[in-house]
Amino acid sequence: MPRYYFDFRDGDNLSFDEDGMELSSIASVQEEAAKTLAEMARDTVRSPKFDGTEHRRMAVEVRNDAGPVLQVKFTFEVARYLS
Repeated sequence: MPRYYFDFRDGDNLSFDEDGMELSSIASVQEEAAKTLAEMARDTVRSPKFDGTEHRRMAVEVRNDAGPVLQVKFTFEVARYLS
């Protein structure tokens, strides 16, 4: 089974996955990347440091030994109309 590496991007910061994960299909890779990104977004929104006014870009960038495979992106932005 091929090994895939799930690198995490938060703004300009990129954290590399050194271990990877063996998955049997690209559909499984996409599902895992989307699930991981949803968890990252949830944790960020729940963080006491997050006040909801900042623009956040996050992504899970998946690669295998041959190179990039896919990217799942998320952008979070709040537009306040009342103070």
